[in-house]
Amino acid sequence: MKQLGYYNGKIAPLDEICVPMCDRGCYFGDGVYEAALSENGVIYLLDEHIERFYESAKQLLIKLNHSKNDLKDLLNSLLERLDDTNLMVYWQVTRGTAPRSHFFPDGDSNLWVMITPQTMWDCAKPFDLILHEDLRHQICNIKTLNLAVNIMILEKARQAGCHEAVLHRNGFVTECTRSNISIISNGVFRTSPADNLILPGISRARLMIHSKKLGIPVEETQVAVDELFKADEVITSSSGAFCVPVRSIDGVSVGGKAPDVLSRLRDSILDEYRSIVNR
Repeated sequence: MKQLGYYNGKIAPLDEICVPMCDRGCYFGDGVYEAALSENGVIYLLDEHIERFYESAKQLLIKLNHSKNDLKDLLNSLLERLDDTNLMVYWQVTRGTAPRSHFFPDGDSNLWVMITPQTMWDCAKPFDLILHEDLRHQICNIKTLNLAVNIMILEKARQAGCHEAVLHRNGFVTECTRSNISIISNGVFRTSPADNLILPGISRARLMIHSKKLGIPVEETQVAVDELFKADEVITSSSGAFCVPVRSIDGVSVGGKAPDVLSRLRDSILDEYRSIVNR
């Protein structure tokens, strides 16, 4: 089997799973999600993803029906049904199934899982970005299903022949539509503070840990938009592309001034990944 779906206990090929129209995820986007790479039957940084998943659900007052350990066991057991070894494991919880009403319904939440083939992005291949004002809401730290604005802005980037859009508010960078963004400037790894305006990325956190391990100072401080164009390196990070250099923003070349530092950082996190998934 190449793809697998799960919905509240039902397990089947992904195209055979049906979801009720009254699932609140369908008409309100009322839920939270996570996604993590898996290789050789190992879900990379699963504990960190589970913790963020439960924290996002807690902030939206969604009650989960599974304990953290039960959810981990479920995800791992589903992996065993797949033929491929390189996979993306996506899971989400919605508030439940009920007639459309803004009031919270009684009853259990709904757990979805989708597992599909995916190979980690080659982090040596750089990205091109565009700049775009951050038009999203004020709870960007929750991994909510409501991604309409992100999707619209990402489509603008695609039409411009780019991989991503870097968002900004009041002259300062926040994050990208589906990844975090950081810079290396004067030997310092800098990234936006983990407040309500960015998602506290799992890969972002690992990059900070590996920077410190390599003796690279780390600062969680606001990064001005114009600093992107002066930085030694600009880096995006996500669960499918841990440490990808940015080549251009709005057609202007950026980064490329500290390739040795970037290479050491990228190799460090990739070595950790390989050591975990090849155990």
